[in-house]
Amino acid sequence: MAEAERIIGTPDSAGADDPAASEATAAGDGTAAPEGATTPDGGAGAGGTDARGGAVDADGGEAVEERPRGRRKIFALFVVALLAYLLDLGTKMLVVEKLEGREPIEVIGDLLRFDAIRNPGAAFGMGEAFTIIFTCIAAAVIVVIIRLARKLYSLPWAIALGLLLGGALGNLTDRIFRSPGVFKGAVVDFIAPAHFAVFNLADSAIVCGGILIVILSFRGLDPDGTVHKD
Repeated sequence: MAEAERIIGTPDSAGADDPAASEATAAGDGTAAPEGATTPDGGAGAGGTDARGGAVDADGGEAVEERPRGRRKIFALFVVALLAYLLDLGTKMLVVEKLEGREPIEVIGDLLRFDAIRNPGAAFGMGEAFTIIFTCIAAAVIVVIIRLARKLYSLPWAIALGLLLGGALGNLTDRIFRSPGVFKGAVVDFIAPAHFAVFNLADSAIVCGGILIVILSFRGLDPDGTVHKD
């Protein structure tokens, strides 16, 4: 009788002596299988980590980690643009009312004066024969910035583009509404440093925004927040 029991065995002892049965049992009851084990269909597990510790997908390929970008910076862009535009518009209205047709005001001796002039050209008095062309360029810049705002996740880029947008809107307002006519209007300039062209706050905003864009580009920061490291 004892010999028969030894030959037949018990279910528990059979399962313990069969490695394949142990792996199947581990996979069936939810217990993690040993490292390197396969699923019953012969494939790798549903997921895990590679040799570098990165996540891998169900097909064994490396999973793509989506970078969190947070909220878009459209609001910041338009706040900066609005402030730049209102400052430019307000100073121009004040200059036309109080300074145009009068003697320049010395701010810092001969180094800086406020002198109201009408400029039909581009920034700093350049290109007086191409007023309509500069008007079209300013309008195109505004459209491009507004379209780019949909992909904007970088605050520094929002500030830079806001300065460009506010400055372009400020000078475009002069082009449209000031004499001698629509799209031919002369821009009001009044900041006159010594040995330099006369300009306004819109020109300053455009230049500052452009410089900031160059700096951000050299640092590898894109408008969507991506940083490129060489």
